[in-house]
Amino acid sequence: MDDDQQSICSAGVFSDIASISELENVVTSKDGENLQISQNISRIRNKQKRAVAYIKLRKEQRKERIKLRRQRQKMREELGKDAPPILPPKTIDNRREKEDTIVQKEDREVLLDIESDEMAPYFQRKQCPKILLTTSDRPRSRTTRFLKQLGEVLPNSFIFYRRALDIKKIIPQCIAKGYTDIAVINEDRKNPNGILLCHLPDGPTAHFKVSNVRLRKEIKHSTTPSEHQPEVILNNFGTRLGHSVGRMLAALFPHDPEFKGRQVVTFHNQRDFIFFRHHRYIFRNEKRVGLQEIGPRFTLKLRSLQKGTFDSKFGEYEWIHKRHEMDTSRRKFHL
Repeated sequence: MDDDQQSICSAGVFSDIASISELENVVTSKDGENLQISQNISRIRNKQKRAVAYIKLRKEQRKERIKLRRQRQKMREELGKDAPPILPPKTIDNRREKEDTIVQKEDREVLLDIESDEMAPYFQRKQCPKILLTTSDRPRSRTTRFLKQLGEVLPNSFIFYRRALDIKKIIPQCIAKGYTDIAVINEDRKNPNGILLCHLPDGPTAHFKVSNVRLRKEIKHSTTPSEHQPEVILNNFGTRLGHSVGRMLAALFPHDPEFKGRQVVTFHNQRDFIFFRHHRYIFRNEKRVGLQEIGPRFTLKLRSLQKGTFDSKFGEYEWIHKRHEMDTSRRKFHL
């Protein structure tokens, strides 16, 4: 090796060592709030040395957090009742990025849209839900069992095996027979993986990805449902898009639940995942109440929302989930 090449290599090694030594000199402020880093870790070219520097930095940050926590705890013990309130833990949910389409309670524009949208006849009690449940062509046994159990959850629902009949041909027949919704369960590798929900007669049409399906036999201590109409709980559908999806899901159930059955259906939205649960209240005594899961259990993820009824070629989409364009931050949610 030439002298010039040796000098270049040695210079590269010494530059990495110097950058690590600068990272080790972590300066702590007097109040202990932040750790000031003199050099950016990403500038270290050697992967192993960069990993070592990152681990050291994380250890220092952890020590600083523990130190601050002990200081706050000691201060609370000294102040007693006059102590400052406990800081809430930082989570992805409470650090959510601001969304411009969050629905306010007294937003006149939203209220006017609600009075004239496609679900308005249901919420004005002008129609009662009547749902047609079907599957993709030649469903497997697990998808069929999921379909039957979903039919037991939805009151006034009917199961129809379409046998390669196009959805576009089914929709006019369903409208003529007074159906208000069509739900098509798709499958992949013998497992249900999607639900196409179409509200009749004017739409909209929502496509959901289905995951984490657990049938009734796969849930511990599950029980069979009764014929009572369940209560419906919708949580955290805060944006304009989430409001539309929540109204679609609410329109699947009748208005007046039968509280004697003690059954409740929950759609809980968290980080754009909609968790479906079906429970029954169990009153242990006058003060204690328990929950017994009935099933099935699954998770929904909205893929698209289309105006009008289902039309794969010429349909106009209100919203489509585009991963690489929309999922730019873990703290950004759409529902």
